[in-house]
Amino acid sequence: MCTHVMQGVMCYTIFIMVITYHGGQCIKVSCGDTSLVFDPISKNATLPAVKFGADIALVSRNHPDMNGINEVSYGGKEPFVIDGPGEYEYKNVLMRGYFSQSMYGVSAQENTREKKTAVNTIYAVELEGMTLVHLGALSSKELPHEMREAVNDIDVLFIPITGNGVLSAEDAYELATSLEPHVIIPLYKSGTGASDALEHFLREEGTSASHMNKVTLKKKEVLEQSSAMMVLQV
Repeated sequence: MCTHVMQGVMCYTIFIMVITYHGGQCIKVSCGDTSLVFDPISKNATLPAVKFGADIALVSRNHPDMNGINEVSYGGKEPFVIDGPGEYEYKNVLMRGYFSQSMYGVSAQENTREKKTAVNTIYAVELEGMTLVHLGALSSKELPHEMREAVNDIDVLFIPITGNGVLSAEDAYELATSLEPHVIIPLYKSGTGASDALEHFLREEGTSASHMNKVTLKKKEVLEQSSAMMVLQV
């Protein structure tokens, strides 16, 4: 979505970012003619699979709930896939992935006996002048030091809150507020986590949140927000 602005004899385009939530950790972001998806849900997942096309797919954790690349190869689109730490650029979108660990999909027995954890990638994305941070299936509120240093002004934060392998509602709220993003979008619909996580998360906030089917954002509007809580319907 975009708007055209006339200023004197110059005409320039302001792109509007549209964000939708598809359950789990899956977020779709569209801006101009570019669309990207975080953690697309596969057909083998604990949640209903997604089915739409995307230019870019970012996978935080190699798990069926988050690695549905085939499900976003649709409508003539074959996404540029990122599935680990590093720095990437595609279609003028700068993306950085930071290593972290996750307990999502790891049993308590495996963790106790084998000290097993899984790799989780936290993504920071620069799109149309806005910084989006997606925490993936993060289990601990301790963030990588290099990310803390590199990402110090977050416009939109996507944060898991359901527990059972990802952050609990209480830990998620503590981490989210410490990062001081302009907008917080909780990822609350899980096939395995607490069904009342959103209620607990909002209780920590102590205020009501905006509930909507999608979020449309412009940079100027985002800068006017201070840790604004926005709940997206699935």
